[in-house]
Amino acid sequence: MTQSRTIRHTIPAIRTVEGGGFIVHRPFPTRMLMDFDPFLLLDEMGPVDYAPGEAKGAPDHPHRGFETVTYMLEGSFAHKDSAGHCGVLGPGDVQWMTAGAGVVHSEMPDPAFARAGGRVHGFQLWVNLPRRDKMIAPRYQEIPSQRIPTATTSDGTVRVKVIAGEALGVRAAIETHTPILYQHFTLEAGASIVQPVPRAYRVFAYALSGTGRYGDEQREIGAQHMVIFSDDADAVALTAGSEPLDVLLIGGAPLNEPVVRHGPFVMNTEDEIRQAIVDYQAGRMGEIAH
Repeated sequence: MTQSRTIRHTIPAIRTVEGGGFIVHRPFPTRMLMDFDPFLLLDEMGPVDYAPGEAKGAPDHPHRGFETVTYMLEGSFAHKDSAGHCGVLGPGDVQWMTAGAGVVHSEMPDPAFARAGGRVHGFQLWVNLPRRDKMIAPRYQEIPSQRIPTATTSDGTVRVKVIAGEALGVRAAIETHTPILYQHFTLEAGASIVQPVPRAYRVFAYALSGTGRYGDEQREIGAQHMVIFSDDADAVALTAGSEPLDVLLIGGAPLNEPVVRHGPFVMNTEDEIRQAIVDYQAGRMGEIAH
């Protein structure tokens, strides 16, 4: 049997409020873990049920120096930016936004969803950009649910959506500046999988629902915990308990570069942060036409 990585430690997600007042569960950054190179933040948005007219979002805000990956499971968000991009993310859709040199962005409930109400559940991951790419032109990759590659094991007990990287013989449709994997596994009760991961990647798992057994030691861990694996093998073992397990597996090659962050700006030096603030205040990142 292939050796799988052991568990280094686990971190519970902290419930907090973001943007215009929407609820997130955040394993990092918190006082327990500031970042997980090359990742800067993971927010589980909700799950939360909104009555008609109650849905919240994140009004106009700037970004520079990194990428945001938004993965919707339920609900619908409309987005706009200062470069004229706009669109709607629905269940299963992914938006990969490379902020690069800077963009002003808004993520608000789709008006039709806001009027009717309903459940919002999704994820936003921040991926750091290497120094050489921090000032590239902003870019979007929007992948509707039906274009995200999926695969199933031969016995039908494990399914995966491949947002980045490769799993069960299928490769993601998204191009990444920082080499990463981002995979959504669904395991039936009692099912297991040993997923290969590059030895150089730092890797963690985060379960949406279900208690799983993780790592070479098959330690039992509940949902909404970040399970950080050691770098002692080139595979990760995931096993569902007595109920199905819904889990994200995320990893990437560390940049090993200085990280200086100030809210929505992430650069390599304090001077670069000051310049980002000046550029934003001077309107050089543009503004959103409403």
